[in-house]
Amino acid sequence: MAAAERIVIENCAIATVDADGTEYASGYLVLAGDRIESVGAGPAPEGLSDVTRRIDATGHLATPGLVNTHHHFYQWLTRGLATDHNLFDWLVALYPTWARLDEDMVRTAAQGSLAMMARGGVTTAMDHHYVYPRGTGDLSGAIIRAARETGVRFTLARGSMDRGESDGGLPPDFAVETLDDALTATEATVREHHDSSFGAMTQIAVAPCSPFSVSTELMRRGAELARSLGVRLHTHGSETVEEEKFCHELFGMGPTDYFESTGWLGEDVWMAHCVHMNDSDIAAFARTGTGVAHCPSSNARLAAGIARVPDMLRAGVPVGLGVDGTASNESGELHTELRNALLVNRLGPHRESALTARQALRLGTFGGAQVLGRAGEIGSLEAGKLADLVLWRMDTLAHASIADPVAALVLGAAAPVTASFVGGRQVVADGRLLHVDEEAVARATRAEARRLARITGQA
Repeated sequence: MAAAERIVIENCAIATVDADGTEYASGYLVLAGDRIESVGAGPAPEGLSDVTRRIDATGHLATPGLVNTHHHFYQWLTRGLATDHNLFDWLVALYPTWARLDEDMVRTAAQGSLAMMARGGVTTAMDHHYVYPRGTGDLSGAIIRAARETGVRFTLARGSMDRGESDGGLPPDFAVETLDDALTATEATVREHHDSSFGAMTQIAVAPCSPFSVSTELMRRGAELARSLGVRLHTHGSETVEEEKFCHELFGMGPTDYFESTGWLGEDVWMAHCVHMNDSDIAAFARTGTGVAHCPSSNARLAAGIARVPDMLRAGVPVGLGVDGTASNESGELHTELRNALLVNRLGPHRESALTARQALRLGTFGGAQVLGRAGEIGSLEAGKLADLVLWRMDTLAHASIADPVAALVLGAAAPVTASFVGGRQVVADGRLLHVDEEAVARATRAEARRLARITGQA
């Protein structure tokens, strides 16, 4: 590291989000290669060699890069549809459209989803892709290539469904895979693309979609496959009361007990949503170290309810934030979830401190790193960790009169991103992506959305 080229960032407020919640009113960061070499109060140390760039970050707040823990990139092409539906009705309305996706659509939708997140401070993205219509090309490869082009760190949760309409599921039969095909394709994706090394840019998780679109056999064998390959497991869980009713009717138990019976609780597992959790469910997650991806905007959009995030945190459950698919969260931005998580979890009497601004920031950074199994690499600004960080501008009209920069970031308007780094490589400058043509992506996503609408006969 001593010989690595250095970038010095000075004169900014810093929220490290380390274990002690260390903050500096005015401090510095030294980046050496892809790592954080040092962070502290006041000016940077004198006499540093190989300094290639100095950034005067006066008026800025430095935080770890945001970590997204749940998303469905393909939904970028179906935003603004089925706007007044609950989850099951929404899925029934949109599955026939999603079943017509092809490789070009999926690649373009991934570009749009990634671009929107990256320009808003996300440095680690995640996509749960589970729609693999037959004969539509290399969808997983298309998503991974889009992430590499954008420059963000990325986890693809290779999803699957094997319960179509004829088996009591929601998706059309031609949009689901057979059990063996799903497992074979998932294993091939892991073997081709997963990187387990420190600083990996691409990782893969095994991710059957949900209890109501996946057979019990796929859940069990999916868990066995993931553990044999040494990768993480992801699925949807306890999102709606209808899902809980479905599990009781089909399996004779609630979602959490069902997941445990199929091997789906553990430190290598994280679940999306987890809205309808009772005390014993939360205790089971805490006991096993199972993580949660909290998606407040999507849960509100689909009227799913409010996840018990403060109770989960008190119990010791790892919790991160998720955008969720943009057909249920049209903004597609994770930094808005910081504010929405805080506000939603304060609803109700005497809940004014249920979640604080600093807890919300932790959910979006270190909490997400925990959930993705990467807390030793990202999620806080500490020496030796990867140089994934964001400089938020706090001296404009939107935030300048708020003395506390963390409160300004979480409670105020969306803050401009002056600079975002992934592994020491800058991916955003003055709110613009450096490696992606945003206007070209906008044109492409509009064209592909229109093509999909024509194919499916949407108005």
